[in-house]
Formats: sequence, C-alpha cells, structure tokens
Amino acid sequence: MLDKQNPITPIQEFFKTESSSGIVLMITSLLALVIANSPFAEVYFDLFQTYLTVGISSLTINKPLILWINDGLMAIFFLLIGLEIKREVKFGELSDFRAALMPIVAAFGGALVPGLIFFSFTQGTEFSDGWAIAIATDIAFAIGILTLLGSKVPVWAKVFLTAVAVVDDLIAVIVIALFYTASINTTALIIAGICMVVLVAMNVLKINKVGLYVLIGIVLWVAFLKSGMHATIAGVLLGLTIPARKTSTLKEVSDKIEKASKLFKQSVLNEEKESRETALNHVQDVVVESESPLYRMEHALHPWVAFGIIPIFAFANAGVSLNPSLVTEALASPLTWGIIAGLFIGKQAGIFLAVNIMKWLGLSTFPKEKSTQKIVYGLACLSGVGFTMSLFIAGLSFTSVEYLEYAKMGIIIGSLLSGLLGYGLLRSAIKDLPDTNESS
Repeated sequence: MLDKQNPITPIQEFFKTESSSGIVLMITSLLALVIANSPFAEVYFDLFQTYLTVGISSLTINKPLILWINDGLMAIFFLLIGLEIKREVKFGELSDFRAALMPIVAAFGGALVPGLIFFSFTQGTEFSDGWAIAIATDIAFAIGILTLLGSKVPVWAKVFLTAVAVVDDLIAVIVIALFYTASINTTALIIAGICMVVLVAMNVLKINKVGLYVLIGIVLWVAFLKSGMHATIAGVLLGLTIPARKTSTLKEVSDKIEKASKLFKQSVLNEEKESRETALNHVQDVVVESESPLYRMEHALHPWVAFGIIPIFAFANAGVSLNPSLVTEALASPLTWGIIAGLFIGKQAGIFLAVNIMKWLGLSTFPKEKSTQKIVYGLACLSGVGFTMSLFIAGLSFTSVEYLEYAKMGIIIGSLLSGLLGYGLLRSAIKDLPDTNESS
C-alpha cells in the first residue's frame, strides 16, 4: 500500500515502468509507420480489418480485429486507469486537497484550452466532432521523454506530471462517456447497472476475491458493448470498485512474518534446503496477502498494459500512409491543423496559464526557485504529447478512413513538436541543478 509519508517510492516505481513503456511505444509506433509506407502496407491494413466472431447462439460479438483491440484490449488499459485514479485519490498525490489542487486545475486548463482551439479551427465543419482529440496526454510517451533527461529532473516535477496525467485520464474518460456514446440499448444498460450494483455491494460487504470482480466485470463489459456506451468505460468502473483496503492488519502481518522468519532461521541452521524454500514461499505469501486487492491488481496489470496492450494498440492505430497526395490534403485540412494547434499550443498554454493563476492566488506548492517556471513550462509542453489517448478518441470521432488519416497526421506532428520543445526547455532548465541521485 502507498505510504503517505513517503510518496517517492511509488513515483520511482511508476516511472521505471512508464519510461521503459514509452521507449517500446516509440519503437512500435515507428514500426507501424514504416510498414504502412512499405510494400507490406496492404497486408498491414487488411490484417486489422479481419473479422473475428466470439460467442454462442444469439449472444455473439462480431468485430474486425482493430475493434477487438480498441474495445477489448483497451478496456484493460482503462481498468488500469480506474485503479490508478482510485489509488491516487485514496493514498497518492490526489488524497491531500492542497497538493491535489494544482494538478487538478492544471489538467482542466490543459483540456479546456486545446478543446477551444480545435473548435475554433473546425467550427461549422464536419470535423467538429473531434474536439476532444487534443485534450489528452500520453503519460508513457511524456515520462519516456522526461526520463531521457536523467536524474537531475526534480522529484516534484515528476510527481506533478504524473498527477496531471491521472486527472487528464479521468477527464478523457468522462468526455468519452458523455460525448462519444451511440444510441442507447436500454436492456443492456439495465444489465450494466445491475452489474455495478453487485460490484459496489461486494465492496461494501468486504468481499476481496479479485476473480469475482473480474467475472462480473466481463459481464459489465459485454453489457456496455451492447448498450451503445463505449465498452472501455466498463474497465474504469470496474477499477473504481476494486477494494483498496488491506486484507490483514499490521499485527497479523507482523506475526506471520515473525513465524516465517523463525522457519527460515531453523532451515538455515539445519541446512535443509527444502525447508528454506518453504519458508521463503511463506514470506512471499504473507506479503501478497497483506496487500490490498487494488494494489495487487494494479501491479499485476501494469507490465502487461505498458509492454503489451499499449504497444499493440499503437501498432494497430499509428500506421498512416505518407504518400504526397494524402500529406498535401491533410495539411490543407482544418482537422489536421486544429489537432496540431490544440496539442502544441493549447496544452502548454492551458497548463502554464492554470499554474500561474494558482501562483497568483497564493495556492502554488512549487519550490520558489529560478528554474521552477521554466521546468513547469517544459512539463506543460510535454503534456502536448497526446499520442495514445488522442488516437483512441480520433477512432471514436470519425468513421471516415480519410478523416482518420488526417487526424493521425495532426496527432503525430503535434505530439512530435510538443515532445521536442518540452525536452529542449527542460534540458536547458535543469542543466545547472544538482543530481537528485534518484533512480527513475
């Protein structure tokens, strides 16, 4: 469980996974672009349009592979988002009102301004439905870039970027639920509601069997899929219902560890290798059993999402044909420029403005040093790397392949410009700072 007195350890752990994930994400995205512009392009695009059918009798789901990835695998990504939101609210940076206020206000500024800028480009056109494409931050990419700067990056900057990203994800989830919903199937929605009641009741009754939550979560996902609401929302809702309480008291954990320690000492004295392994397994079981279901699930899912689901999603969605005619059409479209301006200008302006309003109101929690403003501005620019969630929302916004290609072009250019500027500013800001000696 997270320790409120020492928030650095979970931040370090989070950064280790996300920074490595960011590198894998860059590689898979580049690979998708290369293949989409190679002789294998037709095979690449046809692969993700292959239909797969799962189910029995009248209850079947028949979708192309791209939607199995975007609606199915990404539901697990959103489950992790739900877990991270709940953990941050209960135990992390969002659990303290004063500490949480800055990233919350910054995230809302970083969503509002890009949305308004995009809308100013596309108002009155068929592209206006994509207004939410530019509001999201890709935390894996952003942290991956931040990690390239080494251990001179202050801990407060890493904490701030992480907290903003969590709130940013919550805003994106709410936007998807409210604005990217098809026609509603009432029966399916009622079933989803019943599933939610059961999940909440299980939490209240202190049922900690994760398998039961997952089983009902699968039914919830199918119900959402059939209801017209986007299926990935089921992942977030499931994550929010996973119990965050510890399953054993500290006294019980202490007693069990003491018993395991005695077993281990005895096995060492008696040189019994088998007993030693038994004692070590007992210690491991005690540690696992003492963790909350939320903590266990989050840590179990994180590597699979970071190194499996997100790269697969990027590989399936980042491929865009860069033939001259398409590039010319895209760069002449208000959709492309709305996304570029939203990510590159809107994100940095919205976050930096929000932070300075908080500073003006005397509510800033940042250190009063010369480099602080430049670091904050660099972080605001990094937040304009909107790759994964932007691609996801683009897929919800447009059914036209042509419009989707324009959107991808805007996302790639806007994210690239934001990442390069953010990296340059941060590198300049931290060059004279002492090494934090923090392994991230």
